Amino acid sequence: MRGFGATLGLYEPGRGFLYRTAPAPKAVASLACAVAVIAWRSPTTTAVALLLTFGVLIVGARLSPVRVLRMLLPAAPVLGILALYQGLAQDWLRAFVVVGGITACLLAARALTLTTATQDLLDGVVRLVRPFRRLGADPERFALALSIMLRSIPYLAGLFVDVRQAARARGLERNPRVVVTPLVLGAVAYAHRTGEALAARGLGEGDLDEDPPDDRTGP
Repeated sequence: MRGFGATLGLYEPGRGFLYRTAPAPKAVASLACAVAVIAWRSPTTTAVALLLTFGVLIVGARLSPVRVLRMLLPAAPVLGILALYQGLAQDWLRAFVVVGGITACLLAARALTLTTATQDLLDGVVRLVRPFRRLGADPERFALALSIMLRSIPYLAGLFVDVRQAARARGLERNPRVVVTPLVLGAVAYAHRTGEALAARGLGEGDLDEDPPDDRTGP
C-alpha cells in the first residue's frame, strides 16, 4: 500500500553501523532520548537531541537529510498545530522545546524500527515480556499481536488514501459515506483474512479446547 510501512518507520534493509548494532542498545538509546527531553526541558537539551538523532540517522543508517525530513511528514500537521499553539499561548522558545523534543523522540524511534528487522524486534519484545510469564502473560502471543498491529497500520493507512482518491476521482470526496463504507468493509475483510491465516496455522485452538466436551448420550 504505497510504501506506508516505510513512512511509519518499519524496517528497511540498508547499510550503516545502526544495522550492525544489536536491538537492545538502540532501544536503550531511544528511551534515553525520551527521558532526556522530558526531564531536562531546555532549548539546549532539545537542540542536542535533535542534532544527535538527525545525525545518527544520516551517518548510522546512511539516509539523506531530505529522506530524514520526509519521515516526519505524516506528523507535520500535528507538530505544526502544536508549535503554533505553544508559541501563541506561551512563547516561541517554549514551542521549540515541546515540538523539538517530540520530533527528537520520533527520530530516535525511527532509528530503531528502520534499522532493526521486524523479527529481531519481536524477539526482543518476547525476551522483555518473558519475566511476566509467572503472572500469566504469554510472551509469544504478545509478540504475535504486536506483529499483526505493525502490519495492519500501514495497510489500513494505504487503504484510507486509496479510498479517498477513488472518491475524489468521482467527485464524491465530500460524502462521508462514500469514504467510510469501503474503508470499513476493507478493514473487516482484512481482519477476516488475518483470522483465517491464524486459524490455518493452528493458533487459537487452545482456547477452543477449553470448552467442555459434548457428552450427550441421549438417542
